[in-house]
Amino acid sequence: MSNEISQNTEGIFLVVPAYNEERTVSQIIECIAERGYNVVLVNDGSADSTLELATESKRKYPDKIFVVSHVINRGLGAALKTGMMVALNKGAKYIITFDADGQHEISDIPNVCKPLQDGEADAVIGSRPFEDMPLSKSFANLVMNALTFIFYGRNVKDSQSGLRAFTAEAAEKIDVVSTGYGVSSEFIKEISDKNLRLAEVTITTIYTPETQHKGTDAIVGLKILGKMVIDLFRI
Repeated sequence: MSNEISQNTEGIFLVVPAYNEERTVSQIIECIAERGYNVVLVNDGSADSTLELATESKRKYPDKIFVVSHVINRGLGAALKTGMMVALNKGAKYIITFDADGQHEISDIPNVCKPLQDGEADAVIGSRPFEDMPLSKSFANLVMNALTFIFYGRNVKDSQSGLRAFTAEAAEKIDVVSTGYGVSSEFIKEISDKNLRLAEVTITTIYTPETQHKGTDAIVGLKILGKMVIDLFRI
């Protein structure tokens, strides 16, 4: 059951990175725009029709949907960084990162933004209950939580969540360099390093057969671990 709360959508920008998401991209960004939010869709060098479909959605919502595109696939972190910069340049007060593959509920958007609007936090992580995940995913995310704590010193409920929210001031301070999935843990590092107030809000966990192939698995986890080791010894 949805726990959606009513919300003033002024100045709220959703940053949606998309790589080969032709099956879901139109529905996701049009549903967000219909609720009155602004959307920055970052096509990350997709080889399918993601860009064409997003451009078609923009024609329906020209004042709400903004489409930018990487010529080549640069990775999740690079796409998020591009989208957040575009949102800030367009005057965003609040920036929310949102996956394009249908892993998030639209109704969770006001819930993660509310602590920012109430002045209670500078950054919010949407936390998925691990007991609602497939076993392999919950185990991988538990490991990533442990690694994020060990390397970055911050214990959070869901370090790999793609649903996050930031005030514009916090977004301007955050400087992520990871181009891939390692960006999720790096956001936690940046929140700690910049002494930003963090809130965690429980969100809905959605896993479909298609989305189970994405996100954190053993290979991705090893790549993120390598990035953390490099960060640890960086001068």
